[in-house]
Amino acid sequence: MIEKIFNIAEVYTLKSMVDYAEGATVSKIITRNEKGNLTLFAFDKGQNLSEHSAPFDAIVQVIKGVGTIIIDKKEHTVSEGQLIIMPANVPHAVEAIEKFKMLLIMIKAS
Repeated sequence: MIEKIFNIAEVYTLKSMVDYAEGATVSKIITRNEKGNLTLFAFDKGQNLSEHSAPFDAIVQVIKGVGTIIIDKKEHTVSEGQLIIMPANVPHAVEAIEKFKMLLIMIKAS
């Protein structure tokens, strides 16, 4: 299954592709298929994704704000322009220190 929300061969500005919602976390799929997906997230200050793990590596590219990425109980403060890799099968979580936007890239192993 291939799911595409945005048109191909068009230019987009990541910061403006997903909006904040008061007291919430908003996600928007850019593309998803059997090999992986790209998803944008916008976190209001104090919002989070609770601890979980995935069977493949996940990459977070911060596009606005400051957040904390917790990997195997170790906190990493990340901000606009930074990237971090969350390894497969290792517990991780995301917390918004301030309003925070990120691109989540997940590529499944073949």
